[in-house]
Amino acid sequence: MQKRNAVIVGAGPGGLAAAMLLAKSGVKVTVVEKRSQVGGRTSTMEQDGFRFDVGPTFFLFPQVLKEIFGACGYDLDAEVPMTRLDPQYRLVFGAGGELLATPNVERMTQAIAAISAEDAARFHKFITLNRMKLKEFLPFLQRPFESWRDLATPGMMKLLPLLAPWRSLDQDLQMHFKDERIRLGFSFQSKYLGMSPFRCPSLFSILSFLEYEHGVFHPTGGCGAVTNVMARLARQMGVEILLDEPVERVLIEKGKAIGVKTAHYSLRADAVIVNADFAGAMRRMVPNHLRHRWTNEKLAKKDYSCSTFMMYLGIDGRYDDVSHHTIYLADNYRQNLRDIEKLHRLSDNPSFYVQNASVTDATLAPEGQSTLYVLLPVTHEAGGVDWGKETPRFRELAFEQMEKIGIRNVRGRIRTEKIVTPAGWASEFDLYKGATFSMAHSLKQMLHLRPHNRFEDVGQMYLVGGGTHPGSGLPVIFESARITSRLLLEDLKITPQWDAAPNEIVRGELAGVA
Repeated sequence: MQKRNAVIVGAGPGGLAAAMLLAKSGVKVTVVEKRSQVGGRTSTMEQDGFRFDVGPTFFLFPQVLKEIFGACGYDLDAEVPMTRLDPQYRLVFGAGGELLATPNVERMTQAIAAISAEDAARFHKFITLNRMKLKEFLPFLQRPFESWRDLATPGMMKLLPLLAPWRSLDQDLQMHFKDERIRLGFSFQSKYLGMSPFRCPSLFSILSFLEYEHGVFHPTGGCGAVTNVMARLARQMGVEILLDEPVERVLIEKGKAIGVKTAHYSLRADAVIVNADFAGAMRRMVPNHLRHRWTNEKLAKKDYSCSTFMMYLGIDGRYDDVSHHTIYLADNYRQNLRDIEKLHRLSDNPSFYVQNASVTDATLAPEGQSTLYVLLPVTHEAGGVDWGKETPRFRELAFEQMEKIGIRNVRGRIRTEKIVTPAGWASEFDLYKGATFSMAHSLKQMLHLRPHNRFEDVGQMYLVGGGTHPGSGLPVIFESARITSRLLLEDLKITPQWDAAPNEIVRGELAGVA
C-alpha cells in the first residue's frame, strides 16, 4: 500500500510537533516554510554575534512537549537543556512597590505580604483553586471543539461554576486579592493571549498558576533553540523541510485540499495542515469564494490581539543586577490597555517587558556582552499609528521607560539593534493587522467559535498553531498539534503510533498534589 502523505505549511512549533507525530505514525511529511529558518515567531535571530528569541521568551508547562518527544522516542530533557528560573521574574509597579515572583510558596507569600498582608493570606487558596480548575478543564483543552454540541456536554456544564465564564480574569482575581497591584501580578500573563485582564475570560487564571506550579523555564539558547531541535529530530524521522519556499496557494479540487503550490513546486498530498497566522494565510492561500464561514469580510470583523513594539539590543557589558525577566506595570495600566484595545493609539507612559537573558545563559552574546529583548504592547494595525514617523520617538520613550527598572545608559552601549513594529510583524511574518498573538481569546472566539483544527471550509485541510483551538501560547500550540494530528490520522484511517491518551504525566502530577 502506498504511503499516505501530508504537507504542512509553516515550520512553527505547532507544525514541527505535528510533523513529528505524523511521521511517527508512518505518514510521509513535507514541511514548507517561507523563511530561511524554522520556528516562525519561535525562532532565533542572529546578528553580529548576538542571538535573540524573535517571539516567545517564557517557556511554560514543558510537560506537553515532553510527552510529544517521548511519543517519538526522544527525551526532551536530554535534547533541550533548560533552567527553571527562581525568581521567575521581577514585577515593578508604577504605582509603587515591586515583587520578585518565586515558585517557593513560603517566599512568595512573604513577598506578597510586603505589599498586602491581607492578600498574602489568600495566596494558598488561589493556588489550590486553580490547581483544581486546571485538572478539571485540562481534558477539554486536549480535544477538538467542532460545534456547540461539543460544548453542551454534561461534563462541561458541570464545570461552569468553576470556570465562571461570566467573569473577567480581573473579576475572578478580586475574589482572592484586594490590592490591584497584586491582581496585576497574577493577570499580566493575559498578554500571552494579547488580551487585557479586564476582558480576558476568568478561565485564564490558570496561566499564572502554571508558572508557580510547573515553573518558568529558559531553554539554553532561547526558545528558538527548541524549534531548531524539533526540526533536527523531525528530519531524523524522515520529514522533509523545504526552506525559502513560500506557499502561493492551497490546491483545492471539489472542495478538498489536494496539495500546495509554491514558486518551485506543486506538492500533492492526502492532507494539508496550515501552521501560519490564520487570517493572513486564508486571505493569501485560499480564494475567498471557497470560504464560507471564514470569508475575508468575516475575518475583518473579528477581534484581534494587540501587537508589540520590539527592540532587540546587543549590549556592550552586562546588567547583572537586573532580573532575567522584568515586567513594568505602569500606574496608568488601565489607560494603557484602553489605548491599545479601544483607541488604537500610543501611550505616553507604556507598560513594558525586558528580558535580560545573559544573566542565565552565556551562549547568547560574546564574552563581556549581553542581550536585551524589549517588548512594549501596542495596538495592532488599525490606521491610527504611522510607524514610519513614530518609531524614532517611541524608541526614545522605551529607553526612558527602561530607566525605571534600573537599565540605564543603554544608548551608548548598543553594539547591534533591530526594531520590529506592528507593520514589521505584518510584512515579515504575514500577521494580519500585525496582531502578534493572532485572533483574540474572547468568549465569542474560543472553543468551537475559533477556527477548527479540522478546517470547516475546505475538506482534507487542517489547522495547527495559535489561530486554532486551544489558542496561542507554546503549551497550547503543542496541544493543538496533538489534536490536529489525531483528527488527520482518523480521517486517513491510520492508527496513531503514539499514546492517544494525552497528558498521563500531567494528570499523575496533578493527582499527586491535589
